[in-house]
Amino acid sequence: MAQDTLSVTDNRTDKKYELKIENGCIRAIDLRTIKTGADDFGLMAYDPAFLNTANCKSAITFIDGDKGILEYRGYPIEQLAEKSTHLEVSYLLMNGELPTKQQLEDYTSKITTHTYVHENIKQFMDGFRYDAHPMSMLGSTVAALSSFYPEAKNVKNKDVRRLQMTRLIAKMPTLAAFSHRHSQGLPYIYPNNDLGYTENFLTMVKSIGTTKWKAHPALVKALDILFILHADHEQNCSTTATRVVGSSEVDPYSATAAGIAALYGPLHGGANEAVLRMLREIGDVKHIPEFIKKVKEKDGDKKLMGFGHRVYKNYDPRAKVIKQACDEVFEVTGKNPRLEIAVELERIALQDEYFVSRKLYPNVDFYSGLIYEAMGFPVDFFTSLFAIPRTVGWVTQWEEMITDGEQKIARPRQIFTGQRKRDYVPVEKRG
Repeated sequence: MAQDTLSVTDNRTDKKYELKIENGCIRAIDLRTIKTGADDFGLMAYDPAFLNTANCKSAITFIDGDKGILEYRGYPIEQLAEKSTHLEVSYLLMNGELPTKQQLEDYTSKITTHTYVHENIKQFMDGFRYDAHPMSMLGSTVAALSSFYPEAKNVKNKDVRRLQMTRLIAKMPTLAAFSHRHSQGLPYIYPNNDLGYTENFLTMVKSIGTTKWKAHPALVKALDILFILHADHEQNCSTTATRVVGSSEVDPYSATAAGIAALYGPLHGGANEAVLRMLREIGDVKHIPEFIKKVKEKDGDKKLMGFGHRVYKNYDPRAKVIKQACDEVFEVTGKNPRLEIAVELERIALQDEYFVSRKLYPNVDFYSGLIYEAMGFPVDFFTSLFAIPRTVGWVTQWEEMITDGEQKIARPRQIFTGQRKRDYVPVEKRG
């Protein structure tokens, strides 16, 4: 008997089955061989929210949640955050290897060439209400890009695919900046191709009344680090949405818009906003013990936001990097008054057996919102700041799915729990 198999006995029929184990998984389709008779459909796996289901093979991002490890293409996130840049990491994710100096220059040039958007995009964005949410505008505008690039539907052509991926990575900061300025009632600022990727974005967001506005290098570096940390994160909700929608072989703009829609949700991209609300509610370090007590007693809706993660059962490695970046940002902006509360809250929680036993460690959202707030970004813009770097992850995952010969259009099964075989009753006889 082969060792890499799972022996299953169906107690309904006393039949025995051998299911192959590959990469620590059995194929769900193999369960279909387990039947009670010829008319039986066969077993299915029921897994709400895909808690224990792998829907793809991927070579992009590795996570070991128990050990707090995150790697892009094998490179530890800590090394990339310290030594690399977002565009270099983008190249790495897309191509599998770090670029040579010439390759990075060529890649940067390609991205820079595509930062501008069609003038009609501005008119499209002007159609939104003055108080429209930036993420709503961003998702709608990205979806509209497919009408500007009809060749994007040729998803099997590598050259066409790569051009659209480059366009998306290049244009996302521009679209995000435009959406922010629309919501603030400010004129749009065009990209400046003399600037780097992150500095250009900050300039488009912040520049008011002058063409000489210059972002502080420390803030550019901090935001670039945040962009690196958010570039990809394996099969999360928005990446799964991008893959599922993309499995229909729709263009990458439409698939990415699906990722943006998923990220818009408060349980995904809006988590750092919830952290800020929590810190504001606590208000002062002296109120932390009372807040912790209410969380443990499940008093009302009190929750410890920014702690715990679906994957990480250890300290989120991204949170460690962000915590280090806080000091450099606050040297420029001045210390965020909520930082003291956050640090003390983390200290107390990490010593409390209630939270430690539940493996509730700080995640990436716990400190990122403090940095965004210190840099002057409004809270409703935080999720757009997440979407900009995650774009490279979405398009890379999308391309990997498109080129995977095992993938088909996504079509999950269901367990039907409704009524069957009912006869129609005319309306006048219902009562």
